[in-house]
Amino acid sequence: MQQQTLNEALHFEGIGLHTGLQITMTLQPAPVNTGYQIRRTDVENAPLIPALAELVSSTDRSTVLKKGDLSVSTIEHTLSALYALGVDNCIIEVNAPECPILTGNSQPIVEAIQRVGLAEQKAEREYYVIKKRMEVSDPDTGARIILLPDEEFGVDAHISYPSPLLGNQFASYDSHTDYASEIAPARSFVFVRELLPLIQKGLIQGGQLSNALVINDRELSNEEREELAKVLPQGTEIPTTIGFLNPNEALSGEPARHKLLDIIGDLALAGKFIRGHVLAYSPGHGINNKMARLLRKEIKQIEAQAPVYDPDKEPILDINRIKELLPHRYPFLLVDKIIEIGQDSIVGVKSVSGNEPFFVGHFPNEPVMPGVLIVEAMAQTGGLLVLSAMEEGSDFSTYFLKINNVKFRQKVVPGDTLVFRLRMMSEIVRGIANMRGLAYVGEKLVCEAEFMAQIVKNN
Repeated sequence: MQQQTLNEALHFEGIGLHTGLQITMTLQPAPVNTGYQIRRTDVENAPLIPALAELVSSTDRSTVLKKGDLSVSTIEHTLSALYALGVDNCIIEVNAPECPILTGNSQPIVEAIQRVGLAEQKAEREYYVIKKRMEVSDPDTGARIILLPDEEFGVDAHISYPSPLLGNQFASYDSHTDYASEIAPARSFVFVRELLPLIQKGLIQGGQLSNALVINDRELSNEEREELAKVLPQGTEIPTTIGFLNPNEALSGEPARHKLLDIIGDLALAGKFIRGHVLAYSPGHGINNKMARLLRKEIKQIEAQAPVYDPDKEPILDINRIKELLPHRYPFLLVDKIIEIGQDSIVGVKSVSGNEPFFVGHFPNEPVMPGVLIVEAMAQTGGLLVLSAMEEGSDFSTYFLKINNVKFRQKVVPGDTLVFRLRMMSEIVRGIANMRGLAYVGEKLVCEAEFMAQIVKNN
């Protein structure tokens, strides 16, 4: 799938939940591979803060990003909407240290994005594929998040409160869920008993019944009612009975749905779209960020994930089609099949047999595939990326002019299956293609190189 950005800029105005400031926020289209970044327009030179998990400085009732002396809070609803609707690249401009709370959910942002639509960009989206179980927990709160392998992104959120009104709730999200109608309208929620401590900490100065679901789950003492009357806006009705202060707007299971909304926004800070299933128990911004940081650590440890290779899946190009495009034949045809082709990338496979002719003389007592042939196999895979996209690709050949930055990281031996990923480093100009290649055995990177090739018509 190609990366996407907004078709046009989107403008929002509203109060900050915690600061109480009147805030302007603009979502700007952004170039490929920008990801999500926040620009503080109220600060000289309008610096950018990348929306990445390792820059989260606080998770107390919202997610706060900080870079140097600059910070911005309450970003999770905006990120949730962008991620769920498939926006890869966006600059979020705010003129305050907080995003506006708007209606306490992501609904206004979702509606605005749906109104202007998305623009497809000339670069493929990179996914982080969950290949093993990952888990984080907080023994103090009992919160736990488990991330399991799956072909698509999904979330199950379970919440449990010692409250006669909430108790246990569950919400789920996957590719069949209509985020716009089932998740986006779910508002932030707060218990009346929590209001005084939050206000005393300097938080929720912009909290209103229009931007939060307010729940009173126990009777208040006269003293508590008097204290609340002092700090709440004049005219606010102090609850006398157990229940929701604004029940008519409540969705079924709204608190669990809002927790799910937050999970999506907080995990967007991993920096890549995820293919995996999230099981969240008693989630909150703290445990969400703990999982996002673990994902960031995994992502940063590798340049790119090894492609997922399913030997039972029908190839995009089989050996017969490869022979139509490449002039090479045994023993120098070194690609068995192509399992994936995108606009600017390709994945090829070579099964390394003990009967390969080069094993006869290349370390015969300890057979090792020659590194130059691994590079040649990558080059052939890159040639197939170029030629398969041409109308008459079989009438052309690719001749490699230069190979740079070659690194061999591990031996390749009989029985290994090499999986190559080649990606264009720039657009083809005047018949010259530049590519970067990575070769894997299983999950291990065994070789890498950069190629420059010339596309030439055959005589």
